[in-house]
Amino acid sequence: MPAKLRLQRFGKKGHAFYHIVVADARAPRDGKYIEKLGLYNPNTNPATIELNTDKALTWLHNGAQPTETVNAILSYKGVLYRKHLNEGVKKGALTQEAADAKFEAWQSQKAAKIETKKSSLATKKSDDLKTRMVAESKVKEDRLKKIAEAQLKAFEAPAAEAAEEAPAAE
Repeated sequence: MPAKLRLQRFGKKGHAFYHIVVADARAPRDGKYIEKLGLYNPNTNPATIELNTDKALTWLHNGAQPTETVNAILSYKGVLYRKHLNEGVKKGALTQEAADAKFEAWQSQKAAKIETKKSSLATKKSDDLKTRMVAESKVKEDRLKKIAEAQLKAFEAPAAEAAEEAPAAE
């Protein structure tokens, strides 16, 4: 039975989220699965990924084939890098401690990149909000000036007419 690591769709139209599952390759997309490995929500920025990396690594070592999207997710979370390091340990190219150290260094670097992206998105959002508020306040001031001018003209016009009529009556 060939096993595949793939996505199982959930959610409503236009707002899907996915479960990452191990399923028989012949089973339908949303059908029966062998084991659930995690969640993937592409609707957030950055995408939310919850994955049991140990189970995913075990399934990869047992020969399960990931689909293209799941392969990208596994690469993003470091499962494929971990598998690569474990193959190096099996072949004797490096020790388990060295492999663990490399993986920890990679994980901390990846976490820093993700945190940088989140903070840049937050600052961009706040900057956009500030610029919109400035533009909105300028529009509001222009409207208030126009209203004040219109009220001043409306107030001065009857006073000017009254002043013109007063000397003529004398």
